[in-house]
Amino acid sequence: MSLTVEDLTGGVMTEFQEKLRAQHEDSMHRELEALLGTASKAEAEISRKDFEGFKNLFHRFLQVKGPAVDWAKINRPPEESIQPYEKIKMKGLPDDISASLNKLAVVKLNGGLGTSMGCTGPKSLISVRNENTFLDLTVQQIEHLNKTFNADVPLVLMNSFNTDEDTKKILQKYKHHRVNIHTFNQSRYPRINKESLLPIAKNMSTGGQNGEAWYPPGHGDVYASFSNSGLLDKLLSEGKEYIFVSNIDNLGATVDLFILQHLMSQPADRRCEFIMEVTDKTRADVKGGTLIQYEDHLRLLEIAQVPKNHVDEFKSVTKFKIFNTNNLWISLPAIKRLQDTNKLDLEIIVNPKTLDGGLNVIQLETAVGAAIKSFNNALGVNVPRSRFLPVKTSSDLLLVMSNLYSLDAGSLTMSRKREFPSTPHVKLGSSFTKVQQFLCRFESIPDMLELDHLTVSGDVTFGKNVSLKGTVIIIANHGDRIDIPAGAMLENKIVSGNLRILDH
Repeated sequence: MSLTVEDLTGGVMTEFQEKLRAQHEDSMHRELEALLGTASKAEAEISRKDFEGFKNLFHRFLQVKGPAVDWAKINRPPEESIQPYEKIKMKGLPDDISASLNKLAVVKLNGGLGTSMGCTGPKSLISVRNENTFLDLTVQQIEHLNKTFNADVPLVLMNSFNTDEDTKKILQKYKHHRVNIHTFNQSRYPRINKESLLPIAKNMSTGGQNGEAWYPPGHGDVYASFSNSGLLDKLLSEGKEYIFVSNIDNLGATVDLFILQHLMSQPADRRCEFIMEVTDKTRADVKGGTLIQYEDHLRLLEIAQVPKNHVDEFKSVTKFKIFNTNNLWISLPAIKRLQDTNKLDLEIIVNPKTLDGGLNVIQLETAVGAAIKSFNNALGVNVPRSRFLPVKTSSDLLLVMSNLYSLDAGSLTMSRKREFPSTPHVKLGSSFTKVQQFLCRFESIPDMLELDHLTVSGDVTFGKNVSLKGTVIIIANHGDRIDIPAGAMLENKIVSGNLRILDH
């Protein structure tokens, strides 16, 4: 067999690339060591653990060739791998619910800031309903469970270096509530200069200019940081078997006793180690990750992993009918096993960012649901839409503050007075983006029980006791202002131009 020039140059190229990769990795390791040298002894110890995870991620990032998925290998999941919630509910509940609850801990992902809604500090401290914050509602829900069933379900918050201090201050106020609260911090990773592939941090501090140099690496980090914190071992020693993980801003993510019972009732040799709650896609969810069958495993497919020429297919509501709510039920012994044997395989999400000064950086992140393929007997459960009620924008906030929902023991449920179960489609313009602006524009939250669609754009304010029905579109052009008067009832109306009601 003779070697051609192409073979040789091909070989040289890959050898060259290998050398380049090794060089990047060496430089990165040197920079990380130098950064650790700027930290106190205690901080360096924690950061060294973080950096081990980061080095692993960076190594894999340099190895990646081509797209993470081969589109031809993607199949629809087999019928039995995604169970309808109704089927699980039909099994009913055992007499002793507290025995199951005592094997559960609730983990809320609490690393995010409220910046996209114009707030400073942790997003979980934004008031969402009757002066209650996301965190208040979460504590109320779990306390209600513990009191009702005489159980001990602890609440675990995964904070980030952005949210930890503010969250811990607030936790003092729950001292006398019947819920044990634990916190741990997710890792802190260095942002990478896109050109040099080196950290932009000058030292380990997160203050001032250097604050931009660090980031929490996505919620896929929950496995490593939970384990590193010692909390995983602590909960296992207390007899906990499962955690229910969800985003703290998803107000629909309450502990579901039927799903818990389904997990607890599986035979020991066929224990389901991972349940992902999925729900039917609507046009609003086309970017949400979906479950696929890939090389004999259930796998989460995120839009970032989809080859460009297949993105439209991925967004189709007919081919991929469900999406991941990020409500996950995960076996603690399984996390321990996979962490100890280093078997958790999470795809890397490369998140490009441009900093205020114009510098292009990349963040290497992972998603918690991507681990589904590493667990045994994993399952999707197709849950009602009511279990997915995230508050990402002021439009979402308007919905959860309105009379569409009633609040009971920290849980929001759709009002019985609403005739159809879907939520209205609400689009508020840029004048409503920040929570403070949003609150100033409503004297009281309108009656929305019969609303299907609301679009508001421009300088618009709402008086007290306004009622909105059907499709309502309110557009104030640039320089105009529209004041919807107190007591107004708008049904299938388009309001535009200039409407101001002045006191005389």
